[in-house]
Amino acid sequence: MINNILLYNSGGGIGDSIQLLPFINMLKSELKNTKLYYLSAHENHFISSLKDFNSEVETLNLNIKYFGFRWWHAFIINKKIKSKNIKSFDLILDLQSKLRNSLILKMIPHEAFISPCLNFRLSKPSLKFKKEKKIINTILYSVNLLLETNFQLRDFNIKKIDQKFFTESERLLPNNNYVGLSITQGNVYRKKEWPLDNIIKISNKLIENKKIPVFLIKKNEEELKNKIESLVPGSVFPEYESNLSSPALVTCIGKRLDFAITIDNGIMHMLSLAKVPMISLFGPTDSEKFAPNYNNSIILDSKKLYKTNKVSAITVDDVLSAAKQHLNFDYH
Repeated sequence: MINNILLYNSGGGIGDSIQLLPFINMLKSELKNTKLYYLSAHENHFISSLKDFNSEVETLNLNIKYFGFRWWHAFIINKKIKSKNIKSFDLILDLQSKLRNSLILKMIPHEAFISPCLNFRLSKPSLKFKKEKKIINTILYSVNLLLETNFQLRDFNIKKIDQKFFTESERLLPNNNYVGLSITQGNVYRKKEWPLDNIIKISNKLIENKKIPVFLIKKNEEELKNKIESLVPGSVFPEYESNLSSPALVTCIGKRLDFAITIDNGIMHMLSLAKVPMISLFGPTDSEKFAPNYNNSIILDSKKLYKTNKVSAITVDDVLSAAKQHLNFDYH
């Protein structure tokens, strides 16, 4: 019997955490009496910025900054675990594949351990695995082998979000014909931004087609907001008109959009929970690993289209042509 499970995620972005929600939802649904604990090498978004998604995952707070990224963590892990009065986890799920991190994680007492590191050679018991592009699908396959089940990922139920966010999104976007645009990147180390000139051209074409551009921009990007506002009269910036500030609000705003155009960033993942029709632009990152996977999710990957990891290679015409697939959209 599985009484407690520890999930370890070394990724630091909000998007990395959001991608785990269908997997967490599956575990909560299929193993109803099992406690889920979450350990992260970085900030635990489930109890901070993502708290409004109500994931119901308990935090294993070891007070070790960047857990797994320093070899000296191996010398203090046993003492930290004992201080939490945890004798052993029934199952530890390693959701990353860095060797150092996995070896230190494996020092936490456990009965079973699943890790994709070294082609699952660190796993206990030994498992035949089926490697898939998305690591969470590989982990799911291994969990099914271990537990002799056939669990399937379950979409996040946005009804778990407090009604106040739905009410606010309706106040902010009370009409129809809205198109969302997300153009700022969260990870400053990867050049994922699409040229602003292209965004302006897209926005003006939207207006020609009686669509309202809705820019999803954080309140600390006021200079960018003011620039776009001057270049695209009639555009809307809902987060600047609300006292609420939460990724849950962005997800609810997604339900008010006809479709969205976004680069690979956290907002893309927030919107994907609403299953909004979406055009996602990819350059340096791997679209097969990180892109939303559902009907009406269109991926434009510069590596596949133009054999370059520069997202700027994707043209305005590429995006407008994709937009036609979502609705009757005249871009000529």
